[in-house]
Amino acid sequence: MLEVNNLVKKFGNNLALNNVSFKTDKPEVIGVIGRSGAGKSTLLRTINRLNKATSGEVIVDGTDVLKLKGDQKLRWQKDCAMIFQQFNLVNRLDVITNVILGSLNTQPSLKAMLKLFSDEDRALALKLLDRFGMIDTALQRAETLSGGQQQRVAICRAMMQQPKFILADEPIASLDPLNARLVMDALHRINREENILVICNLHTLDTARNYCDRVIGMRMGEIVFDGPSSDLTDDMAREIYGAEADEAFEPGVTSTALGGSPMPAGA
Repeated sequence: MLEVNNLVKKFGNNLALNNVSFKTDKPEVIGVIGRSGAGKSTLLRTINRLNKATSGEVIVDGTDVLKLKGDQKLRWQKDCAMIFQQFNLVNRLDVITNVILGSLNTQPSLKAMLKLFSDEDRALALKLLDRFGMIDTALQRAETLSGGQQQRVAICRAMMQQPKFILADEPIASLDPLNARLVMDALHRINREENILVICNLHTLDTARNYCDRVIGMRMGEIVFDGPSSDLTDDMAREIYGAEADEAFEPGVTSTALGGSPMPAGA
């Protein structure tokens, strides 16, 4: 499904990724953990082609997506949706328009600027908003929403791309525990219900253990742990995080899907 081989990314003299390799042949939830500057965000942005790799391969269905250009590169970025920590919504636009913009690279730009969207696009956007408890906000400007609501709109926008993969870069880092749970539950549901591979950068260990099938631990641009979340011991976590271990051991998010108490969808 996805194979990363000897991925290297340099920023000047800084080696952000150092021969990173891993592969998965099933649509699992993979949590990427590590201290600040470990290379987690660089890894996801390089896979998605937002960063240009220095060397290495990212193989999907026999194709090295790092070599794609033009329309083929845009197609890959549509298939591999990104969700960001800071949401990346257009604040002055209403929620439904933000969601429909997820399909922007499949529509003529003038049509998108004038919001001349098809009935099918609007219907799909409303269906997604309803699915993730955001239908009542469809006509609100994005800037009026809470952080947790904005992140769920961002998830709807990513799903509007009808992706094969989702890369989530610290999607709950700026959220309170309740909204963090709602966002992680949404990503977990997408994986289980749509069979979409989800790779998610996370900060707290409890969140990784509760939501992820597999955890990749990074330190100084290298993978130092790769295995089932149940195998991630506290000693290994301390080795991964070093001086930031105490912060990583703060309580994370308990999964509703895995036995936590359900939260109201409109929170």
